[in-house]
Amino acid sequence: MTAVQDCLPHNHCYGCGADNDKGMQIKSHWHGEECVCRYMPRPEQCAGPEHYVYGGTIASLIDCHSVGTALSNYYRLEGREVGETPEIWCVTGRLTVNYLAPTPIETEIELRSTIEECGPKKTQVRTRVYSGSTQTAEGEVIAIRVPDSWKNK
Repeated sequence: MTAVQDCLPHNHCYGCGADNDKGMQIKSHWHGEECVCRYMPRPEQCAGPEHYVYGGTIASLIDCHSVGTALSNYYRLEGREVGETPEIWCVTGRLTVNYLAPTPIETEIELRSTIEECGPKKTQVRTRVYSGSTQTAEGEVIAIRVPDSWKNK
């Protein structure tokens, strides 16, 4: 199964861009009504204590996975494959993160997103972050659908 991000042409985003070899290159997949991402943190993504993940990394994961969930949902609603033209793009309108417990850096992180509300231009996505069976964070993203031309200089 191909990841949402691997279907987006010319995506250089640090968090989700398949075309950014220095980025996190997250991979999101739909499983029924949930979009799931698994990510193994890198040692340099540590917090003050080296055995926990930096909160900004967790926020980036929530942000990029949630926006990918929103834009791929628009494709699903239109009955099209992700990346088909005209391309669908979303940007972050709001990101809220609640940190519930430290996230160990040596354990794979799993993000699970659901669409809470979807309109023609705005989608609300809820994302839960897990380390093993422990939920360590949760986030809400308001993703705004933008015209394909937004990525042009």
